[in-house]
Amino acid sequence: MKLPEDFKKKYHALLGDQAPAFFESLSGEVQKGFRLNPLKDNYKKVTNSLDEPVEYVATGYVGEVSGKTLEHQAGYIYSQDLSAMYVGEVVKAKPGEKILDLCAAPGGKSTQIIEKMADQGLLVSNEINKKRALILAENMERTGARNSIVLNEDPATLAQNFKAYFDKIVVDAPCSGEGMFRKDPHAITYWHANYPAQCAKRQREILTEAVKMLAVGGELIYSTCTFAPEEDEQIISWLLQEYPYFEIVPLQKYTGMDSGIPAWGNDEPTLTGTIRLMPHHFKGEGHFIAKLRDTRPVQVVKTKKNKRKKQNKASLTQEQVALWKEFSANFLKQDLFKVTELQCYGDHLYYYNKNWPDISRLKFMRPGLLLGVFKKKRFEPSYTLALSLSATETDQKLALSYEQWQQYVAGNTVTVTTPHKNGWYLLICDDKPFAFGKVVNGTVKNFFPKGLRFSFE
Repeated sequence: MKLPEDFKKKYHALLGDQAPAFFESLSGEVQKGFRLNPLKDNYKKVTNSLDEPVEYVATGYVGEVSGKTLEHQAGYIYSQDLSAMYVGEVVKAKPGEKILDLCAAPGGKSTQIIEKMADQGLLVSNEINKKRALILAENMERTGARNSIVLNEDPATLAQNFKAYFDKIVVDAPCSGEGMFRKDPHAITYWHANYPAQCAKRQREILTEAVKMLAVGGELIYSTCTFAPEEDEQIISWLLQEYPYFEIVPLQKYTGMDSGIPAWGNDEPTLTGTIRLMPHHFKGEGHFIAKLRDTRPVQVVKTKKNKRKKQNKASLTQEQVALWKEFSANFLKQDLFKVTELQCYGDHLYYYNKNWPDISRLKFMRPGLLLGVFKKKRFEPSYTLALSLSATETDQKLALSYEQWQQYVAGNTVTVTTPHKNGWYLLICDDKPFAFGKVVNGTVKNFFPKGLRFSFE
């Protein structure tokens, strides 16, 4: 790997005797990993080997994932860098919390967080870049989570709408990407000596807005995939100076993890509680991670009834209510999504918890769980809803073989060999729900999203 001369000079000076091993590691192979999704029934029933678990993530394993597998398509498994996994782990997300993943694409940390929350509470996943936000939304829908929102906003606009709202905020900040050199050699081409300082300026701007959204007593998790002190220890030192009520929460270190270096961050001694994942010591691509807690005392404030703004006025028509109730009664065993918690945007129907804040003025990719779309005198359930259901939540299910699954995700119809009445079915393969299909006279009509289809030729 041809590294920039300024980069080599910088890290020779910073790392001293360790520099040669560090440079050599950037040309080596990256050990790949994946996580299982505990939101799914029988989530450990996968074909990938589980013989090499990750020490610091209960659902993490070492190994490579193919995107053309049932487990990946149905959301049972997620490919993720071993160092990035630890960012989501140190959040220590709990059921019922309100959490913001501010720079969330492509979604590894968000999927991990909502799984840790047991899909209880609210996760807001945001990405300012629209194309990346679409990828984030796709990855989130594969988890099957119901209590998440995907936004496409800038931090300043979010701060105006979520003042002191979140229990925890994750900022995996845009950075100079030095940890990506092995994975994406193109990252080397736009690196220059002043690039880390430029990135640090943007990181401070993002964090200034993030702090406004953190509730008193909340926790801020900051991470980057770069080795630059300007973007790592020095950013944390700046936070501690700018917001004296913050304290560093020391992070547990596992094999190969290094402490943050006080001398790289204005000699703040508590920086040893932060973590550096360096590629010559650790198997992953590389990360810096810090966790800060707001130490101000939490005051209980009595709120007036009806003070909270109502969610947008996108109400359902009587016809839409009737169509949804008909589908729900015929398809779902329980009343999982009450009419009072449904919102319509155009013809698209979403579940949106009535206790969540109003996002109607924000740009969103997924304003809650997409249940389906209203068409002329009928309701068509969504792929997202299919992935959120377990096989126990409906009697309207149809088991397909692995070969039939391959046909279906490629966009083909499937012939039913046993008698089934016409209508919608939750399609299942190897006990894993993976899509909806509509049986019409012995044929399963294909409703797999066109943009997600793939073949095996």
